[in-house]
Amino acid sequence: MGAESVWSVDPRTGEPRGDGPVAEVSGPAAVDAAVRAAHAALPALADRARRAALLRAAAERLHAVGPELVAAAEAETALGFPRLTGELARTVFQLRYFADLVDRAAEPGGFLDIRRDSADPGLTPPRPDLYRTKLPLGVVGVFAASNFPFAFSVPGGDTASALAAGCPVVVKAHPDHPESSARMAAALREAAREVGLPEGTIGLVHGFEAGPELVRHPLLAGVGFTGSARGGRALFDLAAARPRPIPFHGELGSLNPVLITEAALTVPGAGTAEASAGEAGTAAASTGAASAAEELARGLVGSFTLGTGQFCTKPGLVLVPAGAAGDAFEKAVADAAAQAPAGVLLDARMREAFLDGFARRAALADVQTVAPAASAPTPEAPLAVRPGVLSVPAPSALRGSHEALLEECFGPATVLVRYADPAEADAILSRLDGCLTATLHTPAADPEAPALLGALARFAGRVLFGGWPTGVAVADAMHHGGPYPASTSTATSVGATAVERWLRPVSFQTVPDALLPH
Repeated sequence: MGAESVWSVDPRTGEPRGDGPVAEVSGPAAVDAAVRAAHAALPALADRARRAALLRAAAERLHAVGPELVAAAEAETALGFPRLTGELARTVFQLRYFADLVDRAAEPGGFLDIRRDSADPGLTPPRPDLYRTKLPLGVVGVFAASNFPFAFSVPGGDTASALAAGCPVVVKAHPDHPESSARMAAALREAAREVGLPEGTIGLVHGFEAGPELVRHPLLAGVGFTGSARGGRALFDLAAARPRPIPFHGELGSLNPVLITEAALTVPGAGTAEASAGEAGTAAASTGAASAAEELARGLVGSFTLGTGQFCTKPGLVLVPAGAAGDAFEKAVADAAAQAPAGVLLDARMREAFLDGFARRAALADVQTVAPAASAPTPEAPLAVRPGVLSVPAPSALRGSHEALLEECFGPATVLVRYADPAEADAILSRLDGCLTATLHTPAADPEAPALLGALARFAGRVLFGGWPTGVAVADAMHHGGPYPASTSTATSVGATAVERWLRPVSFQTVPDALLPH
């Protein structure tokens, strides 16, 4: 019997695309071959100059075939040409960004974190000559995300940071965009050939069973994963259960709560860092209250519906004060959600899970539907859906039977939790699991702002004052992670320090300079 075929599917219709399959499912032999080829490339990647050249060449290759990649990804994900064009540009920038980090790796502040202690026999105990640096772990397995076919896929942040560290990569392609994955892997392998590195530096495997097979492979040294809590936890446990456990850096999903104070709803712009103490004194103006509520409502709806609600940083829970200000905000959210366009989820399975999850939450006691999530078929997109919003009093959300309200519902939906006083808001926050982000909207002059920010930082990896969390900058100070289950480690998957996941420190004692790794 021949290998099972991998097809590209149109998420708008659920029908296969193209004239035939785009790949074959990778069996154990194919996974083994990809990992062994990557392992054989380790010595060549020890040359940092060649590593940087690879990252820059990969950026150039992806940029050169950008229109083809965007067209393929749009057909497989329905995420839209503007969004995907921007995501590809981010991915190209990210590759160049890590190339620059490689150039500076051995400098003070570089990711090798080189430290030197000269010998001093007069100390008690005597100190030998010590040289500390960091070395690559080895072959890294990368699991591509469904919702970012470029930035968290074959050439994404896990791959770029692993290559920067000197680690070859084997990517497990996501089934929602196999054609895009194959095209990008080909571009990366061409870049490797161009700079004199083995093609096996970047491998690609397909199929559900290829994932566990990859994690179990004895030559694999680490894993980067972005996906569901269920799938990520299963692979995390598998990595820990190996005869020689390996690090598993997984991003498993997040609720990303938003806390809005009454003052933020009654002063235009009060939820931003630029709001002044003087503005807080005008909170009584009814027109200002309506404007503030409408402004925040538009921002919220724009954020939780971005990419059809499929961002890992989507705000899925919003704490809103009970009373007139909260009522105005809820109405404004309903109005904005009614104007939001329908969209297509990445595959039919996600669509059904979204509609079912929203319906189950809506059926809970004391839960009101502010905007109904529903199927919204069109001739071009029969699987499209409309966004939904639910509202519930804080005491009801704290019931054991209502736990689903405090869990992520993947897709364009959010839950408004109405709190009567700070104690109710704190009770909700105290029940939340680890999150990627948490956002505070209140005036800068709010005397409680420092304590509120501290409360949010207890369980979130990135805390925002004003604004919305859907958008993660590739920057030195960025942290994209959080306490479990947001991620399985304290590391970040975005920004300069993402490279640290794929390195291990080593001290060399009394080794002549000429023999030290540099």
